[in-house]
Amino acid sequence: MLVASTRAFNERTGILIGFPMTHAEFHADNPFAIEIQGPKGKAFVLAHQPKSFDWRARGAKKHPWGGGHQQQLEESLEVLAQICGLPIPG
Repeated sequence: MLVASTRAFNERTGILIGFPMTHAEFHADNPFAIEIQGPKGKAFVLAHQPKSFDWRARGAKKHPWGGGHQQQLEESLEVLAQICGLPIPG
């Protein structure tokens, strides 16, 4: 999952908001999937499927890829803004 919510929100609420990620190659031509590179190769962030869950109840841990995917997060948020009819900042 590519986390979109802030650490402050996550810690205060116990809820995490983000975008699921997959290695499924059929998403290569999905206009709502953002390509991302990681140590295991190519993956896709599904910007049209934002999710939230209680990370404490699920015992969630940091993804082994870590952070550093700000560009893909911004792209994902832009796609979601377009889907929702919101103005795109910038």
